[in-house]
Amino acid sequence: MPYGESSTAASVQFPPETSDHGKTPSLDVESSLVKKDPTKIARKYQLDLCKKAMEENTIVYLGTGCGKTHIAVLLMHEMRHLIKKPNKDVCVFLAPTVALVHQQAKVISDSTDFEVGTYCGSSKGTKSHQHWEEEIEQNEVLVMTPQILLHNLSHCFIKMEMITLLIFDECHHAQVKSSHPYAEIMKVFYKNNSTKVPRIFGMTASPVVGKGASTEANLPKSINSLEQMLDAKVYSVDDEALQSFVTSPAVRIYRYSSTASMETSLYCKIEEIKCQCIETLGRSIEDHQKRMSTKKLLNRVHENVVFSLRSLGIWGALQATRILLSGDHSERHALVGAEGISSDESVCDKYLAKAADLFASKSMTGDSLSDPSSLEILKEPCFSAKLLRLIGILTSFRLQQNMKCIVFVNRIVTARSLSYILQKLELLRQWKSGFLVGVHSGAKIMSRKTMSAIVEKFRSGELNLLVATSVGEEGLDIQTCCLVIRFDLPETVASFIQSRGRARMPRSEYAFLVDSGNEKELAIIDGFEKDESRMNTEITDRTSSETYNIPVQKTFRVDSSGASVSSAYSISLLYQYCSKLPHDEFFDPRPNFFYFDDLGGTVCQITLPSNAPIHQIVGTPQLSMEDAKRDACLKAIEELHKLGALNDCLLPRQNDAEPEKVLGSSDSDEYADDISRGELYEMRVPSVFGQSWKNEKTVRLNSYYIKFSPTPEDRVYKNFGLFIMTRLPMEAEQLELDLHLAHGRSVMTKFIPFGVVEFNKDEIKMAENFQEMFLKIILDRLEFVSKFVELGAKSHTSASTFYLLLPVILKEYDDVMKVDWKTVKRCLCSPIFRHPEVTSDKMVTSMDNHLLLANGYKSITDVENSLVYVPHTKFFFFVTNIIYEKNGFSPHKNSETSSFVDHLNEKFSINLKRPEQPLLHAKQLFNLHNLLHDRKNADDEVTEPHELEEHFVYFPPELCELKIVGFSKDIGSSISLLPSIMHRLGNLLVAIELRNQLSSSFPEAAEISAHRVLEALTTEQCQERFSLERLEVLGDAFLKFSVARHFFLLHDSFHEGDLTSKRSNIVNNSNLLKLAVKRNLQVYIRDQALDPIQFYALGRPCPRVCTKETEDSIHLCLNSGEEKRSATQIRCNKHHHWLHRKTISDVVEALVGAFIVDSGFKAAIAFLTWIGMQVNFEASQVVNICTGSVGYFPLSSEVDIPSLEGKLGHHFVHKGLLLQAFVHPSYNKHGGGCYQRLEFLGDAVLDYLITSYLYSAYPKLKPGQLTDLRSLSVNNKAFACVAVDRCFHEFLLCDSSALTGAIKKYADYIRRPASDRDKNGGPNCPKALGDLVESCIGAVLLDSGFDLNKVWKIMTSFLDPIMKFSSSLQLSPVRDLQELCQSHNLELELLTSKLAKTFSVEAKVTGDGVYEEVSVTSQNKKEAAKVASQLLFSKLKAQGLKLRTKTLEDVLKSTSKTEPKLIGFDETPIDVKDTTIIEQVIVNGDLCNKSNAEICPIQDVSDASPSCVIRVVAQRLQSSSKGKLSETVQNRDCGSDLARTARSRLYELCAANYWKPPSFDCCKEEGPDHLKLFTCMVTMEIEEASNMIIEFIGEPLPKKKDSADSAAEAAFWYLKEKGYLHNAN
Repeated sequence: MPYGESSTAASVQFPPETSDHGKTPSLDVESSLVKKDPTKIARKYQLDLCKKAMEENTIVYLGTGCGKTHIAVLLMHEMRHLIKKPNKDVCVFLAPTVALVHQQAKVISDSTDFEVGTYCGSSKGTKSHQHWEEEIEQNEVLVMTPQILLHNLSHCFIKMEMITLLIFDECHHAQVKSSHPYAEIMKVFYKNNSTKVPRIFGMTASPVVGKGASTEANLPKSINSLEQMLDAKVYSVDDEALQSFVTSPAVRIYRYSSTASMETSLYCKIEEIKCQCIETLGRSIEDHQKRMSTKKLLNRVHENVVFSLRSLGIWGALQATRILLSGDHSERHALVGAEGISSDESVCDKYLAKAADLFASKSMTGDSLSDPSSLEILKEPCFSAKLLRLIGILTSFRLQQNMKCIVFVNRIVTARSLSYILQKLELLRQWKSGFLVGVHSGAKIMSRKTMSAIVEKFRSGELNLLVATSVGEEGLDIQTCCLVIRFDLPETVASFIQSRGRARMPRSEYAFLVDSGNEKELAIIDGFEKDESRMNTEITDRTSSETYNIPVQKTFRVDSSGASVSSAYSISLLYQYCSKLPHDEFFDPRPNFFYFDDLGGTVCQITLPSNAPIHQIVGTPQLSMEDAKRDACLKAIEELHKLGALNDCLLPRQNDAEPEKVLGSSDSDEYADDISRGELYEMRVPSVFGQSWKNEKTVRLNSYYIKFSPTPEDRVYKNFGLFIMTRLPMEAEQLELDLHLAHGRSVMTKFIPFGVVEFNKDEIKMAENFQEMFLKIILDRLEFVSKFVELGAKSHTSASTFYLLLPVILKEYDDVMKVDWKTVKRCLCSPIFRHPEVTSDKMVTSMDNHLLLANGYKSITDVENSLVYVPHTKFFFFVTNIIYEKNGFSPHKNSETSSFVDHLNEKFSINLKRPEQPLLHAKQLFNLHNLLHDRKNADDEVTEPHELEEHFVYFPPELCELKIVGFSKDIGSSISLLPSIMHRLGNLLVAIELRNQLSSSFPEAAEISAHRVLEALTTEQCQERFSLERLEVLGDAFLKFSVARHFFLLHDSFHEGDLTSKRSNIVNNSNLLKLAVKRNLQVYIRDQALDPIQFYALGRPCPRVCTKETEDSIHLCLNSGEEKRSATQIRCNKHHHWLHRKTISDVVEALVGAFIVDSGFKAAIAFLTWIGMQVNFEASQVVNICTGSVGYFPLSSEVDIPSLEGKLGHHFVHKGLLLQAFVHPSYNKHGGGCYQRLEFLGDAVLDYLITSYLYSAYPKLKPGQLTDLRSLSVNNKAFACVAVDRCFHEFLLCDSSALTGAIKKYADYIRRPASDRDKNGGPNCPKALGDLVESCIGAVLLDSGFDLNKVWKIMTSFLDPIMKFSSSLQLSPVRDLQELCQSHNLELELLTSKLAKTFSVEAKVTGDGVYEEVSVTSQNKKEAAKVASQLLFSKLKAQGLKLRTKTLEDVLKSTSKTEPKLIGFDETPIDVKDTTIIEQVIVNGDLCNKSNAEICPIQDVSDASPSCVIRVVAQRLQSSSKGKLSETVQNRDCGSDLARTARSRLYELCAANYWKPPSFDCCKEEGPDHLKLFTCMVTMEIEEASNMIIEFIGEPLPKKKDSADSAAEAAFWYLKEKGYLHNAN
């Protein structure tokens, strides 16, 4: 293949050869600029091979320890101009194991300046295009396992043209006939890449691998094929060049002779124990698959135990059984090489326990139990001859200095057992032993960390003896040692060479243990040496150019993405897909493979898990089972992609979800860590407020009288009116607002329209000045401390609202309202508004009608009902009247001794000039408050509002300055209400505008009230008497239901996990935010309480002008001592405010709730469609799913449908839906499908119905309480109570005895009286119980055509057990307990400890006279803490301790309950009563009525004697006609059995059950030649029926094959009758 960048190789200049390898000059002129130069320590042969690798694709064949990795480092160094950034291409270094990946990455990092990335099976966060783009951007060399590169190439995360240099460590794995990832990478992605390909560099200590590859006939082919596969040439170095660097160990053979002392009976007894255990498996049809898996595991375990007995002796076998018994199940599976088998572990436990007892009894010596350390004499059979020989070798070497040894074995269990024995032997105490095995998934034997620690201990000398499996052979950096012993012989020449390479010290020894009675072992060793010699010769002098044919690799490619999957990789991808299907502890989804013979070869049939969109895939005939499996898997991948189960990158859908980018201000990313701030958005101002009257001579304004109705009537309010350019919308005109004052008092306000009022230019000017005046005096009053205040100076162009609030005179008889110009003019004529030069008070001498004030003599009429300022108090006061009866000499505050004169003199050093003047009666100017709060505490008893006496003061006139003439207290009382009124009016107008916008988009919006829209737009932050939260709870439930329904119907091939993921992507906050911002909904949201200080209107414009330059300075403030900036609530002229992202999404849900409450489902769906969320569906989709449920009809014999319908309270039109609702995913006998999709739909509708129930039944519940109650009612445990109450679990179809047992255990627990229940919380609730309720509801919903009224009735019948369950629980016991302890100053301790697979939580409370503690154990940590807290809380409550806040239970008791109702349902149910499919099923009868001969037994012996023979004969019966049904149903149930002969199926059955293959014989020939009939017989031995032989006689037929098939059919009949045959077979 052409090398994409080969032209650059010509520029590389190599130095002349030099004998001083340590001082070799750099390979090119740039090396001096590189900090780390690997050429400085390079050996000559390494430089030579590097030069070759620069010229062409190269495979370096060198022994272990010859520095192959350094040649790879040199090559990277030479190609750095193509690899170093800013180049976008990378070097990929592949290593076959995780340990090697980390080891080689460290070497590269230490030797070069490259940025190195490391990736192996445990790498996190490298599962998307984005992640890999980031990795390639950051790193220059990527070191990874080949599986990861194959995965990335297959799914198009990395492309071959992005790789400049591709290095294969241990490249001999790239065999032509292999499916190793190395071979797959080259065959599928390198060979088929027509653009640019990388330079290839391979490294190996043995270019051939596998048994037979190194024979004289195969060796040339093997080497040539490796070269062909890697598109490279093999190069090596002669021994002379290596002699000065590498030493070869002496090979020695140690013989041992096995004696006959090992009792043959011991093997027989072990075999007998195995057979006994197999018999106990029983014939459970429900657990057939598990029975087969258990049998498979048991055989593996047995085989390992027998191997240990043979190779180690009784002691070794005993230790092996103990090791297999002690670990967890995943560890046992790893030990015996049975990962992934789902089985009943108790059978293996029983076998191992019996075997251990047997070995223990045999290993006794005298009266003492054996312990290897206590034995003085080591002999057979406790120790095998082989083990004794090993001990002898180690004993002879034990006293040598710096001795290190590796013992190689072939099995993990041998390594652990042997290591244990060697540790325990006293005579080997100088040897400190450890074991080294591979990192196995799911096993705790050897983690990568443990492996590294052991290697480090061996390197440091803390350990000097390692018992290792093949993991110690291949490339792992283990300190060289002087003794390597092959306890088990190598299996290949590669293993021979690599394990020998570990003995690299001078005078080291490579030893074999050989049975002296087994000449074959000697021949094997001799063969390895000859093979190696032949290999070296072949590399130097090629004898042949012949290669193996590289098989054509079938691939499936997605053109749109470039993703490509080979038939070999498709197997692991199919397993990966199945592992992503919804599963739990009782169901592990995996594909099952069945094989049968066909005319063209072997055919593989895949049965996928029941919750996959396809049930069966049948491949095409292939030459081998492995090829057939690959072919079927590739076909399955293609079909799954067509159905959308795999995306265009050929990954399961949920893996495709890229992190959603939240729409928002890009500037905010700078302060992303300040999460609490949210995003800055503009808040809409009502357009009604925005219409200006600038530059108009005559202004016509719409007028509204603001009527004040106080309760009680203890205040006088000046009449005020609102004047505005545009008439208010009707709902705004009808606004009635209850303003809450202090002490339960309130003022009801409403608007009364009075038509249009004309203002001339002067009047408008006066009105604007008056408004500016009163806004200043109530909000910016300090301006009035000065002697002059200017009005009208500021331009009104900066104002954003244009309305006037003026005092009015109401003439009720004439139905006329006029502006009180007299009051307006009188206020505006006050001296403070006239310039000091203009103002001149005349000298007043008479006291009759004037008073002396601090700012001169003022008329009494001007002083009364005016606003004054008292400098010494710095307060403003309304003067109501003059008290002539009192003066400065009057007692102060009713005191008989101290007068006003004395008091002022003593306290303020003020001497009154005119103490004889009458006193003023005044009330202090109020501070403005937000009157929209709920000041009447809802939790308190309602009390009648009472009159509140006003607080007045007296003071001498000369202490005050007259400020505003005619500005009376009643004007002030009215003005105190106006900001709250206008704030609410503005918010309502915004809501009306949104409603109108929606109405113009879809007519259904016209039905919703503006007040409901306002409720949905108002957050809790506003602190008003309503908020969006209750509506949000309802809207959230409906949103989930409507989206769930849409996807359920739209994607009928999606499983529950896909549907949940897809729904989550739609209803999550990020997507709702994106949709809302797209529709500009955020501008309508009200998220700030009225802050009177920031009340801006015409006459008081916002002083902060917001621009891009000033935005940050206004809305962000620098925290003291920190660099972070936090958000401020300061308002600007653009009405910006901070909104949390979640707030915007909450508003969308609340608006959905608003539409449901005021209009119904149709309006809510129209709103969702408008916002950009498609939730509609077609009636035909519902009908199709209902009619499609006929596929479940064959299960009708398994379920009592009438009884079930009675318990559910619904008569089903489509019985298949009811049957589907009870099929657990572990049940896979019916052609696929389970209840999970119905569960998904039912969960969504139940959530909405229960939310609707609680929303309507408890209208006074606070939003948080409503949410808590919903959480308690809508959960799996609550639904499980319903399932147990209705006995639904008794109808469940499942293939898991563990699930059945768990359900029974939990059901029994629930049915017990509360007093008898376990205080620790009882057994775990199986999820399947709650799932049944949800799937039933989903089935009813579909069968009723989405008639929610019918489902509502069923749901309400479920509520008794749900509410009973909910009321007895706390939502968060831990939180409640913490709150209780805090409120009573108690100290709480929660201590968690783990023991095996359980968690123990001890909860302790100590404090003032209180000491309580509880302990709870559970398999779930959170559950244990929850139960412990609940128990402790109950104990403290019993002692009289109470929470400060009411518990949910207390709230429900005190809250009034109304009649619950189904809110918003206004859809027309769909007619799904199309019975044609059902009738078809009834007419056609059996779904798969095959034509079979009747099978009649002639003998049936139940109590068979030890050598009993059972004979069964088949007799001819006329075949019945084959029933026909729709293709869907036929395919679902029948599969492809019709294409297979009975004989092939019987062979398959025996293989699946681990029985001996059946034996077919022709037992009889009869008739003349032209009419000859043959009778065939099949003989079977069934392991579970020990000592029993069964013969099956076929019908006499003209062909032997047909008679043999007849006999096989007889076998199937018998096996089914006796319970040996499972439907899956």
